[in-house]
Amino acid sequence: MVKPYLTVARPLAFAHRGGASTHAENTARAFEHAVNLGYTHLETDVHVTADGVAVAFHDHSLDRLTDRTGEISETKWDEVAMARVAGEHPICRLDELLASFPETYFNLDPKHDSAVDPLVDVLKRAGATQRVCVSSFSARRTRQVKQEMGELLCTGAGPAEVAGTLARGWHLPTFGQRADVLQVPVGYGRIKVVTKRFIEAAHRVGQHVHVWTVDKPDEMERLLDLGVDGIMTDEPEVLRDVYRMRGHWPD
Repeated sequence: MVKPYLTVARPLAFAHRGGASTHAENTARAFEHAVNLGYTHLETDVHVTADGVAVAFHDHSLDRLTDRTGEISETKWDEVAMARVAGEHPICRLDELLASFPETYFNLDPKHDSAVDPLVDVLKRAGATQRVCVSSFSARRTRQVKQEMGELLCTGAGPAEVAGTLARGWHLPTFGQRADVLQVPVGYGRIKVVTKRFIEAAHRVGQHVHVWTVDKPDEMERLLDLGVDGIMTDEPEVLRDVYRMRGHWPD
């Protein structure tokens, strides 16, 4: 069964962290800018505060991006809410983000085991099962969310399943398919991941392939020619222009 999240009949375009090269990442301004460009899919990360509030933020701590310091998991929401990204932008609560963009699809990466239950709670209260895809380096986290949300939830593969798809590309034995989509980089070090073999191996069992994080137009073109099903970028204008030239943009 193709999940509602994946039924769009064109390659998906994702604004990674809202478009991290053009606006402060994972901020309302970044997400709004991407949606105004025409993006229907946004990518973000999920952490949880000490008192259980799910927030859209990549790092474990506030140190790198905000005017505050401390681990998010050890800081209550009232304090996290006072932090400003790039000295200006408040951190987004996940429930408010979903409510602000009710027609938008979200790719969500729970960054810590403690984020699973608050994420599930937010998704259930928002009725957002069919417009999110949950993907993580931890297959256990993804599996836990899916167990709570049901079969309509789109999920991404963990590292072991990605390795299995690489093996299938060379017709080696592997375990069964579980996830709906493989969200991968072009490569890991010297290992090429996204090849024609890899994409065909995924497509044979009904899995989609999304590639992160791609910012150069020639690389976007190459991946689309290979047959990928989606691209995540920090350069939303660049990806939009490439898709538009190929007739993929939803004008």
